[in-house]
Amino acid sequence: MIRKLLFLPALLFCGVTAMAQQAADAKKPLNIIVFGAHPDDCDLGAGGIASIYSSMGHKVKFVSLTNGDMGHQDIGGGELANRRYKEAQEAARRWGIQYDVLDNHDGELLPTLENRMAVIRKIREWNADVVIAPRTNDYHPDHRNTGVVVQDAAYLVIVPNILSSVPPLTKNPVFLYFRDRFQRPNPFRPDIAIDITENLAKKVDGLDAHVSQFYEWLPWTDGNLANVPKDATERKNWLLKSMERRSSVTPEIRASLEKWYGTEKAEKVKYVEVFEITEYGKQPNAEEVRRLFPMLPKL
Repeated sequence: MIRKLLFLPALLFCGVTAMAQQAADAKKPLNIIVFGAHPDDCDLGAGGIASIYSSMGHKVKFVSLTNGDMGHQDIGGGELANRRYKEAQEAARRWGIQYDVLDNHDGELLPTLENRMAVIRKIREWNADVVIAPRTNDYHPDHRNTGVVVQDAAYLVIVPNILSSVPPLTKNPVFLYFRDRFQRPNPFRPDIAIDITENLAKKVDGLDAHVSQFYEWLPWTDGNLANVPKDATERKNWLLKSMERRSSVTPEIRASLEKWYGTEKAEKVKYVEVFEITEYGKQPNAEEVRRLFPMLPKL
């Protein structure tokens, strides 16, 4: 009995210390890094949550692994790369985030050792809590190879002897995939659904900075260029309608929303960004997901 009483203060101290650490972690800004193949890829997949994180005081960095110098019907090369870089920086300014663009050619991205090391460096320097990237099944080889490069970096970010010039992370981040429509070899799984209904206009405000893409190149590839409005306000509203369709809620996503928001709140959600937890990196439980996505309600 005496021995138990002697241990009681120590147990209480440990409990208080753990609670204090949890409180400190909750106040500490999160570091989110998002990888895409081209300037505008990160924006499409995570522009909504990026602006939410930023508004909450957290840090977000977007990284494009190519400079986007091929994706246009009229211009290309250095002229286009320079234009797309400026557009990316303007989107970053509007959302309050950082945007890096690597100098690889559009359409030529390969999962090389050099690119893997560049991604490891970016993740370590950002001290990332969450890493988001495309899956490896996608129509565009640059998208697929971006997924491969980030997957290959996932474990290595904690290995001290890999890229020893940059200190390794002491914890493995949570790695996530963007939402996509591809079904083979396996469909996207909506593990985490985030309500961006009230934030969709802010997301579109950032996308609107990518003039060369959303008002020129992508409509041209769809044979829809003639339908893009000339007036800036009408043009942004046109883009908003497109993003409403892209951000819609499917039955599978509705089930994920009910898990994270509860049935009553989930029914009111119209537009979402959705992510799949990869098999690489840290495997978060529900409590950890809520810490990493502080915009989720506390149920």
